[in-house]
Amino acid sequence: MIDVYSWATPNGHKVHIMLEEAGLEYRIHPIDIGAGDQFTPEFLAISPNNKIPAIVDADGPDGRPLSLFESGAILIYLAEKTGKLLPAHPAARYATLQWVMFQMGGLGPMLGQTHHFRIYAPQQIEYAVNRYTNEAKRLYGVMDKQLGKSAHLAGDDYTIADIAAFPWTRSWKNQGIDLADYPNVKRWHEAIAERPAVQRGVEVLAAARRPLMDDKAKEVLFGATQYSKH
Repeated sequence: MIDVYSWATPNGHKVHIMLEEAGLEYRIHPIDIGAGDQFTPEFLAISPNNKIPAIVDADGPDGRPLSLFESGAILIYLAEKTGKLLPAHPAARYATLQWVMFQMGGLGPMLGQTHHFRIYAPQQIEYAVNRYTNEAKRLYGVMDKQLGKSAHLAGDDYTIADIAAFPWTRSWKNQGIDLADYPNVKRWHEAIAERPAVQRGVEVLAAARRPLMDDKAKEVLFGATQYSKH
């Protein structure tokens, strides 16, 4: 049994989808990031960066429990645990991992900033909105070019690279993106959205998430609470 400490965010959904695709048994523990659950001592013990998701695998390596944070690391771990969605051949493996790192180092952080300055920032800062919206468009362009060469990000096979990137593209409208401008991304996005495991994964905790943030949630996520010592 894998215990999953998560919330209905793109990074959370990456792990939810992987668990569904891999057919692993798991138990969800909601971490309401708007309420500050990520700062409890219990959660910080397994995720010292106070970010979701995190997992505890009771049957980890050598049969010992393993706790793990960082969604990219969790995807790689689950892929290696099950032998699924990460090729064994070195060339294909590293082709996959480079696109996982593309998501972790670029797509996720930049689209997260795009969301923040377009939707959540208390003041609309034109420079920031333009800066991150343009970067979002650039990153969609990178994916569109790659997906013009192959069915999926790392080649013809569906891998953890696609699982990593897909949840971040679900909010393309909020990012100032028109998917019609990126036909290869559109084709890829629609195909992945049709996968039954993906549909199950994005529903995990979806009903618990509040559609709009109140002032308290914004303070917890973006204010002094985020930067105080815990």
